[in-house]
Amino acid sequence: MPMMNAVAQNTVPAAGARGLHNRIADRLGSLIGHDVLALAARLGIAGVFWLSGRTKVEGLITVSDSAVALFADEYQVPLLAPELAAHLAAYAEHLFPLLLVLGLFTRASALALLGMTAVIQIFVYPAAWPTHLVWAAAMLYLVGRGAGRVSLDGRFGLH
Repeated sequence: MPMMNAVAQNTVPAAGARGLHNRIADRLGSLIGHDVLALAARLGIAGVFWLSGRTKVEGLITVSDSAVALFADEYQVPLLAPELAAHLAAYAEHLFPLLLVLGLFTRASALALLGMTAVIQIFVYPAAWPTHLVWAAAMLYLVGRGAGRVSLDGRFGLH
């Protein structure tokens, strides 16, 4: 009988801990809903790509010679001339982050940046998969769930 009593005593606190954990999780879930997650994902991914885009330009949006050289020497994206690839990347890394910050055409913007991430992963930096996976998770969330209410998509009813 003493053994059974010890087992019963150990399960009661465990069940109580699970109940407490679930109550805390439910409370956090109500505080950190889709709108907060979507805003954080939008701003985080926008920041990553915007900063990358700024390294490819001089002034407002003039693609630099060093960016073209980078695409010719290091990135070597197949099927695209380095000049074209540098321009496309620089413009995309400015346009899509801006749209994400505004929350306008969020799903399409996240999908476009997800495509860029796939190209970077496959052809440029395959060893950087942990970083790219984090980016992809945020973008997949946005593609699947949308921008949230704190966005122009939400304002215009573009779900």
